[in-house]
Amino acid sequence: MNRYPVWKYAIIVVALLIAALYTLPNFFGEAPAVQVSSAKPGVKIDSSTVARVEQALKDAGIPPDAVTFDATSVKARFGDTDTQLKAKDAIERALSPDPASPSYIVALNLLSRSPAWLTALNSRPMYLGLDLRGGVHFMLQVDMQAALTKKAESLAGDLRLVLREKNIRHGGINRNGQTIEVKLRDTATLEAAKRILLDQFPDLQSVDTPDGAEYKVVARIKPEAARLVQEQALKQNMVTLHNRINELGVAEPVIQQQGLDRIVVQLPGVQDTAKAKDILGRTATLEMRLVDESSEGRAAELGSGTVPFGSERFLERDGRAVIVKKQVIITGESLTDAQPGFDSQSQQPKVDLTVDAKGGRIMRDTSRENVKKRMAIVLFEKGKGEVLTAPVIQSELGNRFQISGSMSVVEANDLALLLRAGSLAAPMEIIEERTIGPSLGAENIAKGFNSVTWGFLVIVAFMCAYYMLFGLFSGLALAVNLLLLVAILSMLQATLTLPGMAAMALALGMAIDSNVLINERVREELRNGASAQAAIHTGYERAWATILDSNITTLIAGLALLAFGSGPVRGFAVVHVIGILTSMFSAVFFSRGLVNLWYGRQKKLKSVSIGTVWRPAGSAGVPAKSGKSASSAS
Repeated sequence: MNRYPVWKYAIIVVALLIAALYTLPNFFGEAPAVQVSSAKPGVKIDSSTVARVEQALKDAGIPPDAVTFDATSVKARFGDTDTQLKAKDAIERALSPDPASPSYIVALNLLSRSPAWLTALNSRPMYLGLDLRGGVHFMLQVDMQAALTKKAESLAGDLRLVLREKNIRHGGINRNGQTIEVKLRDTATLEAAKRILLDQFPDLQSVDTPDGAEYKVVARIKPEAARLVQEQALKQNMVTLHNRINELGVAEPVIQQQGLDRIVVQLPGVQDTAKAKDILGRTATLEMRLVDESSEGRAAELGSGTVPFGSERFLERDGRAVIVKKQVIITGESLTDAQPGFDSQSQQPKVDLTVDAKGGRIMRDTSRENVKKRMAIVLFEKGKGEVLTAPVIQSELGNRFQISGSMSVVEANDLALLLRAGSLAAPMEIIEERTIGPSLGAENIAKGFNSVTWGFLVIVAFMCAYYMLFGLFSGLALAVNLLLLVAILSMLQATLTLPGMAAMALALGMAIDSNVLINERVREELRNGASAQAAIHTGYERAWATILDSNITTLIAGLALLAFGSGPVRGFAVVHVIGILTSMFSAVFFSRGLVNLWYGRQKKLKSVSIGTVWRPAGSAGVPAKSGKSASSAS
């Protein structure tokens, strides 16, 4: 009646072995490390890079604990942070002798101390969140109005090009905020322009009104198209942030959307917080525009006139004004690569740019039509535009060209990094910043570990005192539940946060409820006069339906937190949901396996150790009470 077949015990053993294997790396902790990755597409990370890193450390007299190599980076592990910092300087000097144009990114990192055989089995520790590991937290606000304005400017340029191709004459196309105004001379051109707007510009909705003797069409971005632009801007900015963080060599970053226009960036374990803030905060977008070289534009540059309609005034780095047309030729979205270097003739710092096929075609057409005219390279940071340089177009440009101007070597390197990592669809601004030190993270880990440990020990002590041997079985099942929970989080490479540790402690209290239900059902059967074996069997069978109902309702609440929560709430919900699933396995399947193993083969079982069993009042007027066991006899 109360016996498991061999295959069920095999499942339990295999589950315990796998859980132990994947839980083990979490006990080894993390060590300071230096990570070396490529800074240029042409630089490959291979075994020769490992040899160079090892040689650099040997020459500097710095013995590493371990040097590992994966597909994209070389990582050297050390015993303390002082050695880590010395090693970083030594590796940088050896691999990048020219700081102005580094071939490798050398970044500080933290690595698990797990032995190589565990890593070879793909057994890795859980990621630790910002509050446990230390690091930096940023909240960035995306300027959605700038994204819509940029979209309207792009549509205005496309409309101008289409009308020219269709040979439809107009009196001017101007962008006013997020609206596009087209002036037309007669009804025939008005109807032709409206057909083009309807057929080729589905994102625009337009109305036409008389404008004196002429007509004017006012086009606006449709609300649904505007929402799509905002969503795409947010997604593109998040991807760009991922790329920039990868360029810094940061591991396990957390980049999440919060609300409609905010992005949360968490960089656990980052020690060089100033550099991270600089790279993320300088949210640069690049635009290439023609300089307004009309007489009005030149007068505005000299300060003797107003800025012509359809143009804007920006300053170069030396303070000189440049009047730039509003029409954007190409943006940073077309860029595929950007590398710093030096001009072979002037020996001034430069940035070599490579654009995609579409951008190259636009650059060829534009430069062919504007040879000997100036083209401005405008860099926008936090919504403020600055002209990097406004060189004269000497010849037809293609997919590869360079920008140069009054920039230093450091500025050229930083600009190349920002542009190579990708452009932002809309400017962003850091509106919140928090830094959590490693010592505070270690203190949080200690407190969280102590809360889980003491909670577990007190629960087990109470269960053993109240339910005797069945309480011990419940305690072992609770330990298995904790083991499975940590193992699954490690397998999923989930990020454990302080709310996650709170959920882990709560999971222990909720998981033991199942065993309390089972034990009380067994006691109830004993009180009703059932034999010991029958009481065990019936107790587990009847408790299962109640356990399933209670866990499903709790699981629904956890899934709701997971679906609609964000940040710490999601961290709590992940551990909460996994804890519910593991508790059903450990509290029912595993604990019954222990009970069956201990009692199942005893054919003439007369009593079970399950604490005090109170008989019905009418039996003999006296409760059946035993310090160690309760008899099944009435």
